[in-house]
Amino acid sequence: MTVTIATWNINSVRLRAGLVSRLLREEAPDILCLQECKSPLEKIPFDIFAALGYGHWVARGQKGYNGVAILSRLPLEDAGHVDWCGRGDARHVAARLENGVTIHNFYIPAGGDVPDREVNDKFGHKLDFLTELRDWSRAEAPARAILVGDLNIAPREDDVWNHRQLLKVVSHTPIEIEHLAAAQEAGGWVDVTRADIPEGQLYSWWSYRSPNWDAADKGRRLDHIWATPDIAGAAHGSRILRAARGWDQPSDHAPVFARFDF
Repeated sequence: MTVTIATWNINSVRLRAGLVSRLLREEAPDILCLQECKSPLEKIPFDIFAALGYGHWVARGQKGYNGVAILSRLPLEDAGHVDWCGRGDARHVAARLENGVTIHNFYIPAGGDVPDREVNDKFGHKLDFLTELRDWSRAEAPARAILVGDLNIAPREDDVWNHRQLLKVVSHTPIEIEHLAAAQEAGGWVDVTRADIPEGQLYSWWSYRSPNWDAADKGRRLDHIWATPDIAGAAHGSRILRAARGWDQPSDHAPVFARFDF
């Protein structure tokens, strides 16, 4: 059985329901994980997605901020969430497939503009979230699990358009990369995308501030698909749908895909 999973920071699911529908029609992933839905659950247009064959879903909503959802053509059950940092934010939801694989969908805090927790609470929140993710991964000893989402960190030098220029820019600072690596190591998580595409520049986000994002190509790989070692070897076909960044009224993120042979 081959299952295709996609992850996409949609930056308002209600505003971009048409783009979600386009992705579901044209790419037809079995499972689509969305972040930054920016909507309470009762206002997410699940009926539109169900009409396209995605009648199974789990989600956590929040008015105007955050929000995560998992849309699926395959049956799944709600596997809960963690209230990271005790803030009540809708930044995590998990779903379990009938074969026992658990999918964790994350929206890690962006961290603001200044990479110093002493003067920027948002950056401190991000680091604390990552520390909790590390401790959770260590305590839970995850198995048959996939972790996806907007992790808001581009960890490798070739995950950003210019490593040197971005070393002091939030999303690529050494302290963020160290915290993410500690969380990854604690759970034994395998970066599926880079296992499939080990070399070369690779981006999933391009700023709205760029007047010509495509030509400038100043991107970062902020969106990730990880898997536990017991199923990471089943992953293949990783790709980033860069073209979606150029759709009408796009998100500033592009969808990331991987296929798993279970």
